[in-house]
Amino acid sequence: MAQSILQRRLVDVSERLKRLRAELAVTEEQLAFLEEEAESARLRALMAETPLGDVEARETRRHADAQGKHRDALARSIADLVAEQDSLLDRMSAEMTNQ
Repeated sequence: MAQSILQRRLVDVSERLKRLRAELAVTEEQLAFLEEEAESARLRALMAETPLGDVEARETRRHADAQGKHRDALARSIADLVAEQDSLLDRMSAEMTNQ
């Protein structure tokens, strides 16, 4: 593969990694907040012993769980991009050695 194509792909992967890492940082902050809210709602539901409190606690937990799944998906995407970046760097290195 031409060196310029590898370089362009490497720059693209690097930019995507930067965006995903920034999104992951925000997602983790949001997840921490939602986890705290879910725990508070659970405790309120225990104290209130009302059906409405249980509904609120379940809904809050669902939001936290969904955010956790989103965080996990971002982490997998980042891992995939890091692997792609490593592969591209290896190919560039091999091509430079062969020249």
